[in-house]
Amino acid sequence: MSGNRPIHVLMLGWEFPPYISGGLGTACHGLTRALDRRGIAITFVMPRAVLQGRSGTGFTEQKEWDTGAIRSSDPFANLSFAVIPMNLRPYGLQGPQPNGRQREFGALPGTHIPRKRVIEGAIYGAKMLAAVERYAKWVVDLAARSCFDLVHAHDWMTFPAAAAVARASGKPFIAHVHSTEFDRSGTQVNQAVYDIERAGMHAANKIISVSNYTRNMLVRHYGVAPARVQVVYNGVDFADSSGSTVLPSKDGPMVLFLGRITMQKGPDYFLAAAKRVLEVIDNVTFVMAGEGDMLPRMIEQAAALGIGQKVLFTRFLQGEQVACIFRMADLYVMPSVSEPFGIAPLEALSHNVPVIISKQSGVSEVLTHALKVDFWDIDQMANKMIAVLKHAPLRDTLRAYGRNEARGLRWEDAASTVERIYSEVLAQAACK
Repeated sequence: MSGNRPIHVLMLGWEFPPYISGGLGTACHGLTRALDRRGIAITFVMPRAVLQGRSGTGFTEQKEWDTGAIRSSDPFANLSFAVIPMNLRPYGLQGPQPNGRQREFGALPGTHIPRKRVIEGAIYGAKMLAAVERYAKWVVDLAARSCFDLVHAHDWMTFPAAAAVARASGKPFIAHVHSTEFDRSGTQVNQAVYDIERAGMHAANKIISVSNYTRNMLVRHYGVAPARVQVVYNGVDFADSSGSTVLPSKDGPMVLFLGRITMQKGPDYFLAAAKRVLEVIDNVTFVMAGEGDMLPRMIEQAAALGIGQKVLFTRFLQGEQVACIFRMADLYVMPSVSEPFGIAPLEALSHNVPVIISKQSGVSEVLTHALKVDFWDIDQMANKMIAVLKHAPLRDTLRAYGRNEARGLRWEDAASTVERIYSEVLAQAACK
């Protein structure tokens, strides 16, 4: 940039603490706060009317959204919010909807997204695609009245908006991929969502991927040139893990699953492994914390396996509730079928909890002192759980060394890399 004027980023997101449903909001907060400390000016655009609560997705609706409700222990110096007036639930409550309502979606000018007739529902909220289209139209109007140097868009829901703004303004567009349709849906991809993702990636000047695992997926499944993708790992905030909440007593060790209860996160493999563990150590409690389309089925599966009395389903947790459940846990397990990164294991380690993680995850690239297992290998998953629970030296080693590794994953380092990407993209745009 010329002179001393800071880079001004129009950042497009779908959630931001305390308005979150999962890891995307946590990642946006961590990165944005670190960029703010580096003097980057950010206008963060997101839908209003999403609050954590008791609904099936971890969201409840509210009629008004006060940007002053966003609080941080570190006040932002260069961050402002633009709130799109729309309600939204990003994920469906009960999974695939074979009798879902058909709707035809048109292409927003400048996005090259073809008109499609799709079944609303599946793992997404019934009006998700309509919300994405509406969000894009609002952002294009907002951008026309705003000053910014580039657009930084988080995940597929914001890509149509970013592509349209880039075409209208001539400003560069960075696509930040936190997850892909192949992660969320396996081989049964939602074609409309895939097409939006692919069009956004190919329209972007640069793509940020949260891991090499995801980068390889973008190259293989989306036809993205490897040179266009920069890996930027997520970080973790280390807070005081002592806590002020009095923890309830427990009769034996506790093993924790925390995440959306969806196919992507492997909850069925977790329960199958839990059955094997209980055959060896019968006083273990397994906690499944989260919401998702597979929750009713997992409750039924626990009962069918005969371990229903040993599995506690907490539903969606937030804030101090999450810290409390981590402090109670003796082991955290992330059995994801496909995990672009996985912030939760870092959060577990920040609370001194050893972790077992899926080899099919981005975080496995950066954690050495974690036990790793193929998500489908329930025997090995169970054996590793038993080993950690029965052998204190192993448990203590995983805690101590894993925690030190997690401390090395800082949002400040991620922000430094992202700032460099901003400068490179702006320099390239200036030469055209």
